[in-house]
Amino acid sequence: MSDSLTLETFAPHIGTTFALTLNPEETVHLHLHEVNPLGHGVPGSRQPFALLFHHPTLPRNAYLPQSTYPLNHPTLGLLELFLVPLGPDARGMRYEAIFT
Repeated sequence: MSDSLTLETFAPHIGTTFALTLNPEETVHLHLHEVNPLGHGVPGSRQPFALLFHHPTLPRNAYLPQSTYPLNHPTLGLLELFLVPLGPDARGMRYEAIFT
């Protein structure tokens, strides 16, 4: 499934929310802030890209560790994404997912 995901898959969903369920009692919401191309891919394969998410509700020094998480989106459905914490900015903690 992840091989079929492209920059164009996510671009219309900038500004929308993805629900990340940590356990049955705890769900956090990540907001898709940016979808960025990452150079050129191998001919015949998708263009590499990165997703930048924000999590505005965690305390500024709290973050989710680097890991693969299930993210649920109302249109895209359930996706397993490897997220890397990048540190906070004015909007909250930032997380990145890279697709090559």
